Amino acid sequence: MAAYENRYWWSNDGIRLHARDYAPRDPVAAAGRPPILCLPGLTRNARDFDTLAQRLSAEWRVVVVDFRGRGDSGYAKDPMSYVPLVYVQDVEKLLGELGCTRYLAIGTSLGGIVTMLLAGAARETIVGAVLNDVGPEIDPIGLSRIRSYVGKTSAWPTWMHAARAVAESNADAYPHYEIGDWLAMAKRLYRLNASGRIVLDYDMKIAEPFRLPGNEAGPDMWQALNRLSEIPVLIVRGGLSDILPAPVAERMAAVLGDAALVTVPDVGHAPTLDEPEATAAIDRLLAGVAREPVVA
Repeated sequence: MAAYENRYWWSNDGIRLHARDYAPRDPVAAAGRPPILCLPGLTRNARDFDTLAQRLSAEWRVVVVDFRGRGDSGYAKDPMSYVPLVYVQDVEKLLGELGCTRYLAIGTSLGGIVTMLLAGAARETIVGAVLNDVGPEIDPIGLSRIRSYVGKTSAWPTWMHAARAVAESNADAYPHYEIGDWLAMAKRLYRLNASGRIVLDYDMKIAEPFRLPGNEAGPDMWQALNRLSEIPVLIVRGGLSDILPAPVAERMAAVLGDAALVTVPDVGHAPTLDEPEATAAIDRLLAGVAREPVVA
């Protein structure tokens, strides 16, 4: 039996979108708590959060989104809709259909940008946030690295071939990974197509707007971050990150006042959130939110 229910909804421009909905295994403990909304990175999908979602869904409802053009969500006819402000509209539509007026957001990379923009649009709906290895400013080195590979097709005959390719391109970010870790990452990143080839699980056209200067984030992201200043916030940074520089992470924590900043050592962009430092910090944040239950 699957640990989650597949949910589908339609975007404003007619794309069928997908999310995984993990029901709490202990409904009594979850009663009155807001759901947790997980938002993945640029080329990633809902599978990235499966380990975290299964752990947290012991006592929380967890909803994990596939952004348009990723995973089980449909592809956009207009590639210029692959931008954060449109992702915000897609997520707001989902929240409306779920009848969700309060939630806690966990956003990795692009998902963290969308989290900040969601707060800018309607701060009162977010009761807590985890920003995973992303901030209002992105290191140009990491941005250049991502632009160098996003949208480039690859296909492999076996999962082991895919795992070795993932290892080759991500070794600097996860220096302690072994072949089992790379194989697990490949199965999150890739899918098996109708021809029996293993291919990346996203629309290659997401690269088109991302390669245009300014479209990797959104307008005035520091102002958007400020909208999170009155709620519990956790900033997670990979110690080897080339996306979130340490000074930017420290400035974020200072701007937000009570935000917690945790660095995961020996990991680049981005932590998987199952590292001991990350799990402990997430649990502390959730414990604080749970003490003030809000009916979603």
